[in-house]
Amino acid sequence: MEFTLDTRLSALLDDPQAKAVLDEYLPGVSSNPLVAMAKGMSLKMILAMPQAKQFGLTQEKAEEILAEINKRI
Repeated sequence: MEFTLDTRLSALLDDPQAKAVLDEYLPGVSSNPLVAMAKGMSLKMILAMPQAKQFGLTQEKAEEILAEINKRI
C-alpha cells in the first residue's frame, strides 16, 4: 500500500515503519496529545490547518516524508 496525502494520519501511525519516519522528520509528533484529534484526518486536511506549521509540516515536507515512508515499506 502506498501512502499519499489522502492517507489518514491513523494509517501512518498504525504502521511501525511509517510512524518511525514521522518521528524522524517531526520529532515527538506521534506522542503529542494534539495528534489524537487529527488521527481521522488525511494529511491533505492536516496541511490546511494553521497548526501544521507549528509542527514544521508543509506540503513539501509531507511529500518528502511520504517518499521516505514509501521507499522503506
